[in-house]
Amino acid sequence: MRIVMKFGGTAVDSGEKVRHVAGLVKQYSSKGNEIVCVVSAVRGMTDGLLSISDSVRRGDRRSIEEFVQKAGKIHLDIVNEAISDSGIRELAASSVRKVVGELQDILGGIVLLGEVTPKSLDYLVSFGERLSAPIVSYALQDIGLKSEHMTGKEAGILTDSNFGEARPLMDTTKLRVSHKLEPMLKSGMIPVVTGFIGGDQNGNTTSIGRGGSDYTATIVASSINADEVWLWSDVDGLMTADPKIVKDARVLNEVSFAEAMEMALFGAKYMHPRALEPVMDTKIPIRIRNTFNIKHQGTVITQSPSKESQKIVKSVSAIRHTALIDVSGGGMVGTPGTAAKIFDTLARNKVNIMMISQSPSESSISMVLRKSDLDRAINTLELNLLGRVIKQVNVNEDVAVIAVVGSGMRGIKGVAAKVFGSVAKKGVNVIMIAQGSSELNLAFVVNDSDCQDAVRALHEEFSLGRAEMQAP
Repeated sequence: MRIVMKFGGTAVDSGEKVRHVAGLVKQYSSKGNEIVCVVSAVRGMTDGLLSISDSVRRGDRRSIEEFVQKAGKIHLDIVNEAISDSGIRELAASSVRKVVGELQDILGGIVLLGEVTPKSLDYLVSFGERLSAPIVSYALQDIGLKSEHMTGKEAGILTDSNFGEARPLMDTTKLRVSHKLEPMLKSGMIPVVTGFIGGDQNGNTTSIGRGGSDYTATIVASSINADEVWLWSDVDGLMTADPKIVKDARVLNEVSFAEAMEMALFGAKYMHPRALEPVMDTKIPIRIRNTFNIKHQGTVITQSPSKESQKIVKSVSAIRHTALIDVSGGGMVGTPGTAAKIFDTLARNKVNIMMISQSPSESSISMVLRKSDLDRAINTLELNLLGRVIKQVNVNEDVAVIAVVGSGMRGIKGVAAKVFGSVAKKGVNVIMIAQGSSELNLAFVVNDSDCQDAVRALHEEFSLGRAEMQAP
């Protein structure tokens, strides 16, 4: 088989774990498999780079110096613990010192400018992966495997210039990645590619969004016609609910691409929502597995799941830390373009709307958004539209979105009644409801204080803690 294996930040944050990862790769490559590794930054590194950008804006050179020294020490400690051969260890340490030196130079330059642009921020946050990838590659060499490390840009991932959320130009990317990696795989080499990073047509480093290592893995997989993508993380797979909320939540053996997309969008944080795009056309299965529990086969995401796995409801997800804005006014009724004005105004101020509901009377529109965007959204609406397009803005600052996901819901009568009946029994008030015509998910909004009760009630109602099929 040809497998693209992605390793998350928790899998490479110590020398012992890097050795474990290298052993895993050796175990599967020794069975005749061709393997490409995609690695994330060491846990906490990307957050550290983002926070140090604030120090850059303040001109806080001391914090910057401390961060650079800390980053260097963390990665050199991993090198010393992960690699036993002194020659290979020195090569790895030299690579780390070189990248850390470049990081220091870049930060010093940005401090002089006194501003962090989206372009320079993308370059800055790329250092996390650029430090972890060489360590994994040299750890593979340390146990007798041929390996070479490279950035996503060097591997051939070409993106647009939308810094921070760049999109890959897939036709060109497929040609370039295939041209780069195919000869390496045929020669028995294991490429180690940085996740998260691409490059635009001008050669600038770009990032493809937080959690983008999953996305990198599926981009690479579709480019080299891989048989499977394995996303190694610190969980056994996608679950029926958050185990912190529901004690008997269990791992799903199999889900469809469409279901996985909904689960990723509705808070299944172990997968990037856009990661499915490159492999949906090519139908390459994705397997989510636990790096530290390799006996568990994990969750397989596939185009056509088996009939045994097609339960009416697969999972119950919750998105916390959200807010609800309700805009209303008699002038909205029957006026073409009202919704367009509202959403266009918010979009121009970079406010992302997660969920929308409008009453048939057209007199109000309800919107759910991240709590972090709330102040900006309210200010935008009040400054631009209040008193003209809309008459009133009401806000609920602390709500949660509950999503019931399952392809088996299509065309089944009584699912909605069962959903709302189960939460009503727990005394939970539903504030807003939205369901797409695909009937793949049913989402509704409750007060955040009711979130856990609602999730537990639904998990119990649809018997998700048990493996057998459940009729509505």
